[in-house]
Amino acid sequence: MSIDRFGLLAGTIRLASGVSFLVDPLRANKLWGDPDEPTPTAQLLLRSMGYRDALIGVLLASAALRGKNTRGWFLASAGADVADLVGGMSVHSKLKPSQQIIGLGGAAVGVAAGLWGAVRPTIRTATRAAPEEPAP
Repeated sequence: MSIDRFGLLAGTIRLASGVSFLVDPLRANKLWGDPDEPTPTAQLLLRSMGYRDALIGVLLASAALRGKNTRGWFLASAGADVADLVGGMSVHSKLKPSQQIIGLGGAAVGVAAGLWGAVRPTIRTATRAAPEEPAP
């Protein structure tokens, strides 16, 4: 069993991001480019995003640690970032420059990482056949 190191890294980053939005959504929101305090509705959405990211992150990291196929979790990760990117693009003109760069840029990087994780070549370890016994 080999560990998928890229899957473990991507899952851990997504998990950490999700946990940060659950533990302290106001600070996490500032880290992602919004200096203002979000409304209660926005705080609800930040926590929802935190649950989503923590769940995807822990499942991706878990599959990576167990040497299981991570492609589906990478696609889920990319899909979550596509949703964030499309949603952000719909309000792009209303976002502050820091939100445009950090928020939308982070989502774009996440989409690229998720898609690459899903389509990258799988490295297989070669197994050696047991040596044959000489015929008597």
